Amino acid sequence: MSDDIRGKVQAVLPSVRADLEDLVRIQSVSADPERLSEVEKSAERTLELFLAEGVDAEIVRAFDGAPPAVVGEKKGPAGAPTVLLYAHHDVQPENDPADWDSPPYEPTERDGRLYGRGAADDKAGIMAHVGALRALGDDLPVTVRLFIEGEEEVASATLPQLLEQYQDRLKADVIVIADSGNWDIGVPALTTSLRGLIRVDVEVRTLTHAVHSGMWGGLAPDAIMAMVRLLDSLWTPDGAPAVAGLASGPAADVEYPEERLRAESGAIDGLSWIGEGPAVERLWTQPAITVTGFDAPKVAGASNTLSPVARARVTIRIAPGDTSENAVARLEEHLRAHVPWGAALQTTVVDTGEPIALPAQGPAYDAARAAFAEAWDGTAPVDMGVGGSIPFIAEFLEAFPQASVLVTGVEDPDTRAHGANEGLHLAEFERVVLAEALLLRNLGA
Repeated sequence: MSDDIRGKVQAVLPSVRADLEDLVRIQSVSADPERLSEVEKSAERTLELFLAEGVDAEIVRAFDGAPPAVVGEKKGPAGAPTVLLYAHHDVQPENDPADWDSPPYEPTERDGRLYGRGAADDKAGIMAHVGALRALGDDLPVTVRLFIEGEEEVASATLPQLLEQYQDRLKADVIVIADSGNWDIGVPALTTSLRGLIRVDVEVRTLTHAVHSGMWGGLAPDAIMAMVRLLDSLWTPDGAPAVAGLASGPAADVEYPEERLRAESGAIDGLSWIGEGPAVERLWTQPAITVTGFDAPKVAGASNTLSPVARARVTIRIAPGDTSENAVARLEEHLRAHVPWGAALQTTVVDTGEPIALPAQGPAYDAARAAFAEAWDGTAPVDMGVGGSIPFIAEFLEAFPQASVLVTGVEDPDTRAHGANEGLHLAEFERVVLAEALLLRNLGA
């Protein structure tokens, strides 16, 4: 039976790839108001793909004008488990096309990879679901339900409302979230933990207006000076977070070789790592603090004045076991205690997302591990942490507390999701489609 499924997957792969390329050509950038029609087009094409596989599906919205999602169902045998398949059809902006080696919305194969925005994140996740259904055909061993979101890249604002409105149509025994990745080429993974995040805008003001640096410099502190001193307090001398009260914990026992760390991170020669402890703990189960934006006068055209105000966006990736509420409170507490020279401080929470630690055990995980090992020719999957965040997983856990949640995906260490030259490793994608078909078979058994 396994050889039969493998052969069916190989038979449908050309059509699956062609459909993936069609999806990539749709510029479904949910963050761009001028391309919302493309997001609609992407939802319509996604709907067509699943209707063609016998899924009773439709486009739904939380309210008129909200982003489009695709919801559907294809029934399996009576009494079989129900499996919800998740992916998202919206994509990140391409940013500067000049940074790409080929046009971002024209799928292009080079050296075994298919390049294009969304080729991996997450239109390949959609096509992994389509490919598994296409291969299994009418021999579907489980009831499949479907949720393909259209706003994941803009924080899934209406997702809780959709889960509540369509709970009866989305409820499942197992939820497969195809929006993560694998440990390496040839080594599959199940993502079992993800960090959460908080983003907080910090404003420091020292003066009511700008003044001449020659007249007042040396007496009045400028806002940039105060902000630099405040931001510096966020880290210890070795670069570890200095904000007290943030949680951290152990990570899976996985070796991350030094040469691979340097190659995948893009570290320059001679760069020293920050923090302490095993690399996977620093990346997966310890907090990390980053300044992701800074408002101040530009160097070009800067005048000789003391800046009255400066702003920075501080992002903290929070470890499993922590909460966004605690992280916000601890950060604000730290900032108040360290703002220098009596400067006025203001903080604004931009958004938050909760960390996740999944209980990676039980029949669904047994079925997944067996399917992955079979698809990767005997290589067992790694239980992998992810340093990034997928906040919507918490929404699924809250809406369906009895379901087993499996976080899978198509990405590999060189996918470059969200960046220029995003690419899908085609040989790994074949294994991903096969693994999902085998997983559905195992769950049905």
